[in-house]
Amino acid sequence: MKKPESLVLVIFGASGDLNYRKLIPAIFELGNQNMLPDKFSVLGVGRSKLTDSDFRVKMYNGLKEFARKDLDDRDELIDKFCEKLYYQAIDTKDAADYETLRTRLKTISKHSECDANYLYYLATPPSMYEVIAKNLASVNLNCNENGWKRLIIEKPFGYDLETALALNHQLLNYFDEDQLYRIDHYLGKETVQNIMVTRFSNGIFEPLWNRNYIDRVEITSCESIGLAGRGGYYDGSGALRDMLQNHLMQLVGLVAMEAPATAESNSIRNETLKVFQSLRRIHEEDVPNCVVRGQYMSSQVQGEQVKGYREEEGVDPESRTETFAAMKFYIDNWRWSGVPFYIRTGKRMPTRVTEIVIHFKPTPHRIFLKKSGLRGNEGNELIIRIQPDEGLLLKYEMKIPGAGFRSQRVNLDFHYSSLQHDYIPEAYERLLHDCMLGDSTLFQRGDAVEASWRFVEPILRAWKKEEVPLHGYPAGSWGPTAAAELMEDGKKNWRFPCKNLVDDGMYCEL
Repeated sequence: MKKPESLVLVIFGASGDLNYRKLIPAIFELGNQNMLPDKFSVLGVGRSKLTDSDFRVKMYNGLKEFARKDLDDRDELIDKFCEKLYYQAIDTKDAADYETLRTRLKTISKHSECDANYLYYLATPPSMYEVIAKNLASVNLNCNENGWKRLIIEKPFGYDLETALALNHQLLNYFDEDQLYRIDHYLGKETVQNIMVTRFSNGIFEPLWNRNYIDRVEITSCESIGLAGRGGYYDGSGALRDMLQNHLMQLVGLVAMEAPATAESNSIRNETLKVFQSLRRIHEEDVPNCVVRGQYMSSQVQGEQVKGYREEEGVDPESRTETFAAMKFYIDNWRWSGVPFYIRTGKRMPTRVTEIVIHFKPTPHRIFLKKSGLRGNEGNELIIRIQPDEGLLLKYEMKIPGAGFRSQRVNLDFHYSSLQHDYIPEAYERLLHDCMLGDSTLFQRGDAVEASWRFVEPILRAWKKEEVPLHGYPAGSWGPTAAAELMEDGKKNWRFPCKNLVDDGMYCEL
């Protein structure tokens, strides 16, 4: 694995939960895998009045709780890692304080021999993105002189099309596009990246990956939990903004893209952008026929009474925020013309699962009876499981042993857990390492973010008018019954996945 150049990682919002639970443990693990530069330091930046020692103690406690537990000499490794951590307290809104930050960075760079390669991670509210970028630029901490500068921002990348356009415009006033890394942890998952390898490295799949052989594509990303204390944030966001516009649309891009010329970043991102540009526009008046939104209601789940969404802490008792969204749409290009795509996401569903289902067209003439004695006409299914029980599952027909030619659907499967001899990095580990290397393949480009918002904007406008119904669904169910009506001929339905990928016809673990 290629090692990055020497650098200083500067984390804004370093006293916050994201850094404590995710970022520092991810960086620590990169060090254990020998994937960090030889000369490397972390500078935490925030408004909390912490010293270097205070910060190191806090991050030490975080690593004890959230870092891998199976490491040899774990305490010694944590101690050694924490020596690379520093902290600088500033008012991130005050441009005058950034001269202090600049001086501190120079001191750390000289001490650590890290040159002037600075990677900025904004683990802050989105309202601070432009402020920090502007203030960094005011002291020349955005210039690629004597070393590169890169800026990582977390989603949401805007609240709607207007704010997304404004955010991109603001950031580009201070940083070039190739310096910006819009991080989406979904793209850091091995199973997401494997979509491209499965398609473009296997001659048995790519020739069939088109309108001639695929009946429909279905993508599901559901959670069994509710708001988990995020009521204040979620009630102003909802399922479409929180999950569908970003995570699910990124999966659509990878499933539907054309083969890139190379595995290079711009080549891959150009192809996903073409998918978003080919999405058939959904007009406001068509939203009720193409999109279903829902909100979970109080119900009993496994013998326990569960609150309804409007009863959750931080939620408006009359809230119309959706906790479920399902959509049918088309991609108008040569490969996918006429093939419906179905995507859905929701909270308080029966299980936590993210998967892609490729439904192949059935054979044109069925000559073998099913086990039931009927001549079924089901198509094959390829299930790409993102989480949990990560892997691939192919459903196909086999002859039942004995006399005659009766067939039965069987499974051919692969599990990532079978690769126990290979270390599988967590999403933040992969993405942080890629950014250190300057590889933007798994990061969203500004034009793709704008294209995705442009697609969902008519839906948001239609929902504002409150003419589109908000369907209730019992907590612990698969969402509103209206979602089934999106399927075209009434004979098809969503797949109802289990936590277990295989043996799904025998038992279902929830």
